[in-house]
Amino acid sequence: MSAEEALDRGKENYQATDEEVDGHACTQNIFMDGAVDPIYQEKARILNDAIQDIGMGRYQWGLFVVVGFGWLADNLWPVVTGLILAPVVNEFGFNGPFLKLSQNIGLLVGAIFWGVGSDVWGRKISFNVTLLLTAIFALAAGGSSNSVSLCSISALWSIGVGGNLPVDSAVFLEFVPASHQYLLTVLSIWWAFGQLLASLIAWPLIGNFSCTISTPYNCPRSSNKGWRYFLLTMGGLMFVLWVIRFFIFKLYESPKYLMGRGRDEAAVDVVHRVAERNGTTSRLTLDELTQPGSLSFVNSREMDTSAKGAIARQLAKFDAGHMNSLFATKKLAYSTTLLIILWALIGLAFPLYNAFVPFYLATRGADFGDGSLYITYRNQVILSVIGVPGALLAGYMVEMPILGRRGTLAISTALTGTFILASTTARTSNALLGWNCAYSLTSNVMYGVLYAVTPELFPTKDRGTGNAIVAGANRVFGVMSPIIALYANLTTSAPIFIAGAIFVVSGFIPLLLPFEPRGRASI
Repeated sequence: MSAEEALDRGKENYQATDEEVDGHACTQNIFMDGAVDPIYQEKARILNDAIQDIGMGRYQWGLFVVVGFGWLADNLWPVVTGLILAPVVNEFGFNGPFLKLSQNIGLLVGAIFWGVGSDVWGRKISFNVTLLLTAIFALAAGGSSNSVSLCSISALWSIGVGGNLPVDSAVFLEFVPASHQYLLTVLSIWWAFGQLLASLIAWPLIGNFSCTISTPYNCPRSSNKGWRYFLLTMGGLMFVLWVIRFFIFKLYESPKYLMGRGRDEAAVDVVHRVAERNGTTSRLTLDELTQPGSLSFVNSREMDTSAKGAIARQLAKFDAGHMNSLFATKKLAYSTTLLIILWALIGLAFPLYNAFVPFYLATRGADFGDGSLYITYRNQVILSVIGVPGALLAGYMVEMPILGRRGTLAISTALTGTFILASTTARTSNALLGWNCAYSLTSNVMYGVLYAVTPELFPTKDRGTGNAIVAGANRVFGVMSPIIALYANLTTSAPIFIAGAIFVVSGFIPLLLPFEPRGRASI
């Protein structure tokens, strides 16, 4: 089949109304303007139909859990760094933002390395390594003897953390039926659980086994073990989650990734394995998947089986092809650029505000006469609990025709900034906590939608690279936030005004996105 015939056939198959999509979960394509190779588009539709026929079963629900571990880790570890900030600064007497700077550098490296890598060597390797890497270095960080070792190790554990979202979102999206694609948004409930879990464990450990905040610093290690216990506990948790991922749940390679690599037979085999795991069968055949033709971008040259040839093939995989595909057409380039800008701005605003929330609450609480560590972490737990229903609300809102992904993301982002700015008006501890609860709710809606809509707007064969680019932009600007903090007076509201204003401005960007994934299948 020629590329033109494939495109024509695809258009015929995608002539579905919203009612047909809602009622029968038709795999209507997100990209309707030839932005993606038409043969690839047709083969992706065939796989989407096959996965839809299998339905949401045991394999996908298990994947919802183990992929959720990545969401949990992605939010847990930045929160961990924020929670230990006051006690480690008290003990080591260094400039606290350096800890956040080292972490964000690690997150940047991890996002790019594991994200791009997942398009090169597949999803399984990245998926199975990131949590283990995090666990090893988090456990080592519990024994840090000075600020330099702690900052260095935090960068290393963050390389593992940074790879979770770019890889895990791709893994889940490529196995879930189109009718249940909204669950990618609901996955953010694990993100909220990460914050809640970190806060609950920090409350007794750091709250009861730490020095009181003092100046000048007079806090020996023997009186300040809470943050070490906390890191050891969190590192142990990551190891347990990795064991579940690696030894208990069997992950198959993404069929769309395999198809994008020209491995049609392996892709069909994975679909049948998933069907078997779900207790059903699939009608997909190899002839059906190969009928549209061969992909033009798959290298079909005769293979050099020598050691030199093997090395050359691996190096050749790291070309600009995946990146170029994200800018292949004007509309696709416009979409990718807007996503990069949105992720970059949120990458600056979120850590600038959230990473220093415990310190901000403590200093504000001191002004109100209730600045103890116990009260600070109690408030952090309250904020974390409020974030949990945000994920469920996001999953409901993105399926509303009047809102969709774009409207929900725009509203939640703007409201997040509004509540941050409003928090500077608080004159009592309870008022400050109230504004932060509203921020916690809307920010969890925002992140739930952002983490879902981004991989939906990238084709499978380039999804890891696309996720890596936007996550890389997010982390680059995340590196800037502690640098700003190094030169800002954190006891004032200045960082809060900056973060709030950025969120409000960012709220207009989703409205400009040219594609709306609601009711359509990713390819």
